[in-house]
Amino acid sequence: MIRTKKQGLAIRLAATAALASLAFTGTADAQLKAIKTATNITPSERKQGDEAHPQLMAEFGGAYSGPQAAYVGRVGQNIALQSGLSNARSDFTVTLLNSPVNNAFAIPGGYVYVTRQLMALMNDEAELAGVLGHEVGHVAAQHSKKRQSAATRNQILGVLGAVLGGAIGDSGGVLGGLGGLLQNNAMQVAQLATLGFSRSQELQADQLGVQYLRSAGYDPLALSTMLASLANQTNLDARLSGGDARSLPAWASTHPDPASRVRNAQTLASRVGGTGGTRGADAFLAAVDNVLYGDDPAQGVVEGNEFLHPDLRLRFAVPGGYGMQNGTSAVTVSGNGGQAQFTTGPYSGDMNAYMAAAFKSVAGNTAISPSAVQRTTVNGIPASYSTARVASQSGQVDVTIFAYEFSRSSAFHFVTLTKAGGTGVFNSMFNSVRRLSAAEAAAIKPRRIDVVTVGRGDTMASLARRMAYSNYQAERFQVLNRLTASSRLTPGQKVKIVVYASR
Repeated sequence: MIRTKKQGLAIRLAATAALASLAFTGTADAQLKAIKTATNITPSERKQGDEAHPQLMAEFGGAYSGPQAAYVGRVGQNIALQSGLSNARSDFTVTLLNSPVNNAFAIPGGYVYVTRQLMALMNDEAELAGVLGHEVGHVAAQHSKKRQSAATRNQILGVLGAVLGGAIGDSGGVLGGLGGLLQNNAMQVAQLATLGFSRSQELQADQLGVQYLRSAGYDPLALSTMLASLANQTNLDARLSGGDARSLPAWASTHPDPASRVRNAQTLASRVGGTGGTRGADAFLAAVDNVLYGDDPAQGVVEGNEFLHPDLRLRFAVPGGYGMQNGTSAVTVSGNGGQAQFTTGPYSGDMNAYMAAAFKSVAGNTAISPSAVQRTTVNGIPASYSTARVASQSGQVDVTIFAYEFSRSSAFHFVTLTKAGGTGVFNSMFNSVRRLSAAEAAAIKPRRIDVVTVGRGDTMASLARRMAYSNYQAERFQVLNRLTASSRLTPGQKVKIVVYASR
């Protein structure tokens, strides 16, 4: 959740974000013969990257300040050199982002990014290099030029405008289309609106990433093992949210089905020399130790079906069967009955103006007519709500704004999208918003990765019980360490667990 107030669905970053490619996808072998890579970073690309970088940093939680950042920078610069875009390590800016979402991307100008959450899912340096190499491959193959052209068309659309205008096929029905679009902001709308175009290029980036691994001395199979971990995490996230993996607003779901990519990545590795090369597990585990895991309390945390923000002193709960994704500008809520966001905007005491701005932010250039604003009180907090019914390709859609005045200068709101007449599925969520007490806020602690050495008496079950979660402890432990229920641990082996840390 946002640290400071800003409009959660702003469209100003749409063109920039469409440069980012966020996962591994493949099509036909014939594409490999057509790969044409850039030979250097041009001045225009450098300027483009320089302008986009601060916006992306703000959107993805900023740079992670731990010692892991320098390690990621060294690995990323080394793998980026293999692309031929530059012969100088200093020409590449590699950033570890303070984001709880599994994500990685690169943009022209030598800028490469990976989130701390995706880093925590990895188990060795070669996997880190493989992910970053894949993303650099998109830039080297100049995929972003066409993506940027498509994004320029998309930036004129607001979130609702993109849905109702059919920017993305509504094959999943009304909610199928809305579920992919109602995310952190229009930046992600641009990514999804150009997704169909970019998928045909993913195999090329896979091939380049594997080649970079080999030329840098890493095991080229690292890409396939990382994909396997990503597939397992996607399946676990689906179980945790009570939905399916396709509904998750994360790296794996924006480019679906990472499991089907594993075998393809193995084949690519065999073409460049098969197995062999460095994995760098010890160096990586030493680096990832103590990295922040999951939500940063400064941005709020998701605990089960509740969202809690210790600094803003608020909390709410989502209905059963709904999942949450915390972002820097909004909390996204996804489920079969509808989609929602919780965010904020500038507030000066005029709730009517605040709600009008919220509707405008959602609708973009689409004209909608909200009902009269209704007043109520939720757990002692003044609240207001209004609904607009809009026609979509698949039927009538209700867009509801439910806003809360926390002070004369501070307000927050939900925006929900449901089928006509379906807003009631979120009534319990609307009524769950309340203030956190000072004691409740102080009790919220971050989680961190703790790399431990397996002792003689340790088992999968005993180590899993040390995970700082009340549910799915064994499954979380296995996915985090690329293990299965039948895996056997040996004394002296190093594994990752997630523990609570002091704030």
